[in-house]
Amino acid sequence: MTTDVLTRTNGPIGHITLNRPKALHALTLEMCHAMSAALAEWAGDDSVEAIIIDHAEGTRGFCAGGDIAMLRDSALNDGGETGRRFFHDEYQLNHQLFTYAKPIVAFMDGVTMGGGVGISMPAKFRVATENTRFAMPETGIGLFPDVGGGWYLSRLGGRLGQFLALTGARLDGAEALWTGLATHYVPSEMLPDIKARIAERPGRIAGILSEPVGTPPEARIEANALRIAKHFASDRFEDILASLEKEIADDENGAADWAQKERDTLGTKSPQTCKVALRQLATSAELTDFADNMRMEYRIASRVLTRPDFAEGVRAVIVDKTGDPKWDPPRPDGVTQDLLDSIFAPLPEGEEWVPLS
Repeated sequence: MTTDVLTRTNGPIGHITLNRPKALHALTLEMCHAMSAALAEWAGDDSVEAIIIDHAEGTRGFCAGGDIAMLRDSALNDGGETGRRFFHDEYQLNHQLFTYAKPIVAFMDGVTMGGGVGISMPAKFRVATENTRFAMPETGIGLFPDVGGGWYLSRLGGRLGQFLALTGARLDGAEALWTGLATHYVPSEMLPDIKARIAERPGRIAGILSEPVGTPPEARIEANALRIAKHFASDRFEDILASLEKEIADDENGAADWAQKERDTLGTKSPQTCKVALRQLATSAELTDFADNMRMEYRIASRVLTRPDFAEGVRAVIVDKTGDPKWDPPRPDGVTQDLLDSIFAPLPEGEEWVPLS
């Protein structure tokens, strides 16, 4: 039994606390299994009326993602077998949370990235604070915005999801609320009292979270919403780059500085991942069943895990911290339709992702 996640009941509340502070509570396979087991047990327990997911007090992160070191080791040394098992079971947890019959409250009080997005976004109540730093930064390490990212990001308005998926931009709590990624904004100092009140009256979660808690700060991203909608309008990566480059060349309306910043950011990302993400979001937007989305994302994960960009991206950004990944292919035009088709293709019989029974 792992101590990296603590599960217990508090009266009518099933309480899951991430407890791996040195890794900002990044998820391991054992943590995913412990969470799934607790949720399965509470699903059949009539005394449990609601679920709280949070992290150990006094640490900076809600959940910084998945076990990237393990995934890279798997990609380099066992053909991705261990990594694929992690993705498969993590995605089962994501789907279990998405389809859970009892209300879930996720307190995103800190870094909420990658795997942390996957366990918070399915919650009915998603609470941001001044400490929230929400991002899907996978394009920078040659992965892709998985754990249901295709489903959630594709359903944001104004092409915000495409912008977040490609750039890996970090949102603060006010921005997470403005985009709809969070449902509520609460100052972190109020969280202990709010959790206690939810435990006392689990039928009034919405009211407890909606009671006056002050006005959230201004959402900075709102000022750039029109620019994002304009420049990230296409599902072709080359079109997005060209739109930003035209803005830079024209240097009109004071937008060139912003366009230059975003163009420079995209220049550091994996061209393969950017094209995968755009196709992923376009496909996800047409799906009506979250399980179909996770099946697609598992196909993608199974392929990109062992392609060159993932191990190289993790080396450059996380291991060596040199920030100089050598992407393969190095340019967007090298990421062909055939390559994308092979990444999205169905897996062999018996290897597809399936939900928990």
